[in-house]
Amino acid sequence: MPQDRVLVGITEIVGGVAGIDQADITPETSLADLGIDSLMMVEVVVAAEDRFGLLINDDDWPRFKTVLDATRYIDQAARWPYR
Repeated sequence: MPQDRVLVGITEIVGGVAGIDQADITPETSLADLGIDSLMMVEVVVAAEDRFGLLINDDDWPRFKTVLDATRYIDQAARWPYR
């Protein structure tokens, strides 16, 4: 799965959860700066799992500080053969 496709998907999800225009979100955008708190992050994670067909380990998602962090994680997880 191309990383740019993942980035677009994560941007759409984060924008939808945070109620922010996707044009205002960059890969370096901090999730905290977008107002994503822990409850909203659960929404982001569930939506990403559904969209990309994978599971995000509960120990991993708290490490997502930026949109790019989440994008890289999902890109790598999609390449892993034992999802």
